Amino acid sequence: MELKANKIPDEFKLIVPRGMRLVRRMEQEFLLVESVYCPKGHNLMVDSVRIHGEPSIKLELTVGGQKGLVFVDAFWGSHAKLFSFLPECGEGSHLEGFCPYCHVSLKEENKCSVKGCESESALVLHLPSSSGRVYVCDSLGCPGHLLDVNTLPHELSESISGINYFGHGTEDLFGGME
Repeated sequence: MELKANKIPDEFKLIVPRGMRLVRRMEQEFLLVESVYCPKGHNLMVDSVRIHGEPSIKLELTVGGQKGLVFVDAFWGSHAKLFSFLPECGEGSHLEGFCPYCHVSLKEENKCSVKGCESESALVLHLPSSSGRVYVCDSLGCPGHLLDVNTLPHELSESISGINYFGHGTEDLFGGME
């Protein structure tokens, strides 16, 4: 999937939180997740599986009774994923997410803000040094995600959370994979 650039607010560029960084590709700026952790402190970034040339986020998932690994693109708002299994799921399926190392649940209550999504929970990834959290809607195919950093003004957080890098190709149940 090819990334499609979206504008990153100038005021955010001055205060990018730890665990994220700006990168330039194709003469465009993108926001990249650089490090995220499970609640027990295990680093979820892996260099062995790269998407768009960058390390990916490794998670253990259960979908429709099937369990396996998923590697998620670290570009903020990209929805490219590589599954180690083919999940059998229907519309409205919800994910159970776990740390692939200690198997602690990543799920917490958090109402998705995407119009039409009725999910009441999200998978939560922690940024370094308690600097913030990333919430990802647990409804398979929903593009909802939220950056929650206590030093970030609410309006700026909403603006960043609304960035989606859907590229060229079909949108499907897997949230933008071709």
